[in-house]
Amino acid sequence: MTWQKRFLDISLSCLCILIFAIPFIVLLVVLLVLQGRPIFYVSERMKTPTQGFMLWKLRSMEVSTSNSGVTGGDKKKRYTRFGHQLRKFRLDEFPQVWNVLRGDMSIVGPRPPLRNYVEDYPELYAEVLKARPGITGLATLTYHQHETKILARCKTAKQTDAAYRKRCIPQKARLDLIYQEHQSICFDVSILWKTLAKVLR
Repeated sequence: MTWQKRFLDISLSCLCILIFAIPFIVLLVVLLVLQGRPIFYVSERMKTPTQGFMLWKLRSMEVSTSNSGVTGGDKKKRYTRFGHQLRKFRLDEFPQVWNVLRGDMSIVGPRPPLRNYVEDYPELYAEVLKARPGITGLATLTYHQHETKILARCKTAKQTDAAYRKRCIPQKARLDLIYQEHQSICFDVSILWKTLAKVLR
């Protein structure tokens, strides 16, 4: 990561905290009252092919110790009262600003994968994770809705995992590698702006 990209990450993260601190605190209180604890969902993701970190999100599903992995149609009954709204407007990902400040993630980059996928596809993720994982990215911007539709049709965790491996991982990796080839501060700003516009629409 260049110092310019790191500077952009820190600057934007601090700006987000200054602007959204009070609305975020209000949201936390609402979630605490209506959904109860825990407010946050913390899960391991991979920063490099060998180094993991704990990714923070607002909890959008009921707590379960037996059902992990990517989210598909098999998990639709586990959404909390406001879970769909949190995910729709990407509000569940706001705590990842903390991961950016820590240096675990960047604002823009490939979405951080689960350890089991990195271990099962080491050569692929050795290339993808040459870029610091991000909150949004080219793959997120252009493929996220299609991925959601694919996984929403899955009825079991096994089907979700199989569909993700076969149909999502290769396409997202291809886009992540395209991002690496053209990565620049201007490209990052463009992706971020388009992501915000898409969420607001």
